[in-house]
Amino acid sequence: MSAQTPNAAARVDTAELRSPLHAPSLHDSGLKHTSGEALYVDDLPAPPGLLVGHIVASPHAHARLVRKDAARARALPGVHAVLFAEDIPGENQIGAVVHDEPLLAEGEVLCVGQSVALVLAESAALCRQAAALVEVEYAPLPALLTVQAAVEAGAFITQPHTIRRGEPEAALAAAPVRLAGECSTGAQDHFYLETQVSLAAPGEDGAVHLWCSTQHPTEVQAIVAGVLGVGRHMIVVEVPRMGGGFGGKETQAAPFASLAALGARVTGRPVKVWLNRDQDMAFTGKRHPFWGRYDAGFDTEGRLLALKVELFSDGGWSSDLSRAILDRALFHLDNAYFVPALQFIGQAARTNLPSNTAFRGFGGPQGMFVMEEVLNRAAERLGMDPTVVRERNYYREAPENVTHYGQVVEGNRLPRIHAELLASSDYARRREEIEAFNAGSRWTKRGIGFQPVKFGISFTTSFLNQAGALVMLYTDGTVQLNHGGTEMGQGLHTKMRAVCAHELGVSPERVRVMHTATDKVPNTSATAASSGSDLNGQAVKQACEVLRERLRPVAARLLQLERGGEVDSLVFTGGRVFLPARAERSVSFAEVVHAAYLAQVSLSATGYYRTPDISYDRVAGRGKPFHYYAFGAAVVEVEVSGLTGEHRVRRVDILQDVGTSLVPSIDKGQVEGGFIQGQGWLTCEEVLFDAKGRLLTHSPDTYKIPAVGDAPEDFRVALLERAPQDNSIHGSKAVGEPPFMLAIGVVTALRQAIASFGPPRTPVELASPATPEAILRAVELARAAPR
Repeated sequence: MSAQTPNAAARVDTAELRSPLHAPSLHDSGLKHTSGEALYVDDLPAPPGLLVGHIVASPHAHARLVRKDAARARALPGVHAVLFAEDIPGENQIGAVVHDEPLLAEGEVLCVGQSVALVLAESAALCRQAAALVEVEYAPLPALLTVQAAVEAGAFITQPHTIRRGEPEAALAAAPVRLAGECSTGAQDHFYLETQVSLAAPGEDGAVHLWCSTQHPTEVQAIVAGVLGVGRHMIVVEVPRMGGGFGGKETQAAPFASLAALGARVTGRPVKVWLNRDQDMAFTGKRHPFWGRYDAGFDTEGRLLALKVELFSDGGWSSDLSRAILDRALFHLDNAYFVPALQFIGQAARTNLPSNTAFRGFGGPQGMFVMEEVLNRAAERLGMDPTVVRERNYYREAPENVTHYGQVVEGNRLPRIHAELLASSDYARRREEIEAFNAGSRWTKRGIGFQPVKFGISFTTSFLNQAGALVMLYTDGTVQLNHGGTEMGQGLHTKMRAVCAHELGVSPERVRVMHTATDKVPNTSATAASSGSDLNGQAVKQACEVLRERLRPVAARLLQLERGGEVDSLVFTGGRVFLPARAERSVSFAEVVHAAYLAQVSLSATGYYRTPDISYDRVAGRGKPFHYYAFGAAVVEVEVSGLTGEHRVRRVDILQDVGTSLVPSIDKGQVEGGFIQGQGWLTCEEVLFDAKGRLLTHSPDTYKIPAVGDAPEDFRVALLERAPQDNSIHGSKAVGEPPFMLAIGVVTALRQAIASFGPPRTPVELASPATPEAILRAVELARAAPR
């Protein structure tokens, strides 16, 4: 065939040599998102015979199940089944880590919204009609509805986790300035655009295929297999894409997938379980509320000498991921600061509320908030600029470069970020202008805050730091890419396509990223912990390298190369293969692949990666739980009305360390989105329950996420330049979670504005979230401070 002779006339166009890596790019589904062409689970064509699954949920926060009767519901025409716990063929257990979470309640219910029964009928309306006929008798029991009540009652999910360094008691006793107090952070709903949904189709021999909106298809596969009492090989979980996740679909997609699969097994028909917005908000867990008690010692120059902290999280009714989330909160209590003597103790409490779960930052924001509260109060007590207090406490050179859990802070970029951002944001001049403005304005005050962040990257559960990929070449030179990560809008597929195209030397348009599925890449970890690109990118790279090395000798034959060194020097780029010294003679990638097929060379390969040297001894409180740290900082300016408590964010400047960005346009979007979501958690997203444990804020009319008008009027985001990261995928760093915590700068700015309503050194009593009501109460307290 003609492919045996290279096309000597085919010169390589230098414009085509540009790699898609490290260059801006459209999100691979961006246009489909905006046009409505993107298919989510609920958009997939309905299989013939599709049934709807509807959950009968507990109306009580804690009660004993006395009697269950579904006879009237089952008699309704069009109802195919009503299932209780006793109808489960396998394990009635969906706990991700600790087996303390039944799929369907048996014996007692432990929160409002816990699943008691599953109705399977031919329409959603018929399901609701049947659900109203299911008779469940309850005997109410006492309920614990706050973390403080659970702590007082001794109701805990975990044992205490203690990390200690030095002798904090002695250091506190000797400290010239001492601060003690407590602070709390609230829950936060994930409010993903696509609510929880799973579609299950029965197959041959008891197999089930699931289309599921989940960040963790392997975990769904494992839990569904356990519920059905079959091997995991009988379950395939496929994720087309998610309309947002933020951690809320890491473990909490599994219950609804299990119910759909159970319904499919019992009825022999496809079943879809989909939650409307009210159900999703009422049934699923949130970001963990935290309650912290602290005792801090400073010198008169604002240097932190010692700190003792007790942290308690509200885990809800079951364990879920509460232990790991608490661990990360303890790891990030230090944030960016070296504390010479400390004791951090954390414990997760058990309440009768929906089981709280992963959320962007995974405990890190709650831990950092305590430290930032301590530093802000110290600055107010000492009459200092909080930015100066923060800078004086940064991690520095040895010995002040070791965290409280024993990991060295390598490649600390915060001093550089600090200097560059304060200069580019014109912080000093603006602070002076704000002080002058406040002196002349009675009812409106402004504030400015600086917020640094150091965030550890890796799963703190070490074995989860692994990933796989499967890359397949077709004889026309096109590529199918499978990897273990899931796409939830964050742009992971865009990045993986860029990595694959770069390694094979083809255009991204020639690479198709397939749905994530457990029958293509097995035993995957969740797409979480900001590690999606780090882990899956390395696996994709390795698979492509295997294929490229198989193609080298084939390309050498086509180019009639004789020396072995020339084979190793072949370049794959711009859709062609050539020697750099002889670019006038090249062969297309498609020709090489076709020739490899004719030469009986395998055109598919798997890749695998595990993060090296990650470990932590929980008993000793020492180890290296993170592969590296991501750094960033923000300068935030706000304006507060002393009449209404309302505020607006006037300007935000962010400088974020993402290493050498794989796709800068995607990373900037993540920085912007992360900051806004953090701003929502800290200012307007207030989760409220009534005295019976029923969620009050269960829809957009009562739960307020940031709107366009809440975004900064002037929003400036820059990525740190000339900052490649060693031992990562093409020098990049994680970006999903770190920017979230930059929003704590909004609180610092609000505190300055509120303090300006009172005399100098006014202590600010600002609750979180800083809603207009909370701000107005803080303003009134500041006004009432003695002058």
